[in-house]
Amino acid sequence: MSDAPSASAPLLQTPLHALHLELGARMVPFAGYAMPVQYPAGIIAEHRQCREAAALFDVSHMGQVRLVGDDAAAALETLVPQDIAGLGLLKQRYAFFTNDAGGLLDDLMVTRREGDLFLVVNAGCKDADIAHLQARIGARCQVIPEPERALLALQGPKAVDALARLDAGVAALTFMTGGHFRLAGADCFVTRSGYTGEDGYEISVPAAQAVDLARALLAQPEVKPAGLGARDTLRLEAGLCLYGHDIDAGTSPIEAGLQWAIQKVRRPGGERAGGHPGAEVIGAQLTGGAARRRVGLVGLERLPVREGAPLLDAEGRRVGQVTSGTVGPSVGQPIAMGYVETALAAVGTALFAEVRGRRVPMQVAAMPFAPHRYFRG
Repeated sequence: MSDAPSASAPLLQTPLHALHLELGARMVPFAGYAMPVQYPAGIIAEHRQCREAAALFDVSHMGQVRLVGDDAAAALETLVPQDIAGLGLLKQRYAFFTNDAGGLLDDLMVTRREGDLFLVVNAGCKDADIAHLQARIGARCQVIPEPERALLALQGPKAVDALARLDAGVAALTFMTGGHFRLAGADCFVTRSGYTGEDGYEISVPAAQAVDLARALLAQPEVKPAGLGARDTLRLEAGLCLYGHDIDAGTSPIEAGLQWAIQKVRRPGGERAGGHPGAEVIGAQLTGGAARRRVGLVGLERLPVREGAPLLDAEGRRVGQVTSGTVGPSVGQPIAMGYVETALAAVGTALFAEVRGRRVPMQVAAMPFAPHRYFRG
């Protein structure tokens, strides 16, 4: 769950902008914001810092939204194919907005809190998402954007050690649960989640107190800053989709391999099946399959394969396209994700990526490329 870059000007700044400059970050345009792509240590060092200890990411460009009202959960279910009504208190769920063709308008996180549903949406989609919510369900519940709050992601196996020094209670959270905590003098809402494949936390904090909290976290011996470059290599090793690249409005959740995120109660034959945009298309694909599928790919040579590279079968016929690719710092080989005809989606299938006129051998591989290490208790 991330954001497509944008070159729109003037660029917005997160509350941590001056801190990024102080830390020597190289800033780039991303989803309308000036964001740190890396710090002086470099992307590979930041990637390894997250895998081995703890890395702090600024994700304040993402949108935070509250839905308030007794009808909020039922209303949201008219826009997403997830079970929101059955979501327990302080439990979090991955969800996605769909369109009438069954495509993905955005992916998001939803947490039920006392008195509201708390949504985190992608930066590149947040204005459209908020307008979508207000237009479609604004008469049934209050849609309250929270631009006055920042969002930090503390990720890695030692994130719990660092954050627990600020409030020991965070250690009791398990993956996809949340709670209210006081951190470095700020009243924060914390979920044990993230988008790196590692254990970690996402912290919603008042924007005015975000710098103090970031400094308090960076003062912990396990923590160093990390930018968008490492965030991208980490999420790709974890087999997680980047919105605008691996998923978009022309991609169905079944094509994307996200059917696991549609609970039984919302599937065909379920108690609250359908009722969301594109329900017929998605329901038909759930029962009958889709013509193409997102797959993991490993390169059999050292040459990295990037987004946009055509995928070919042994006869040279174009059968798909790469949507994300890199050399995985943790796995030590070229890895990619892309879409291929379903008949060629089985693990072990031999394919070729076309890179500058050359055919690079690849093989369909299981995902994630690096194991998930979420803390489930």
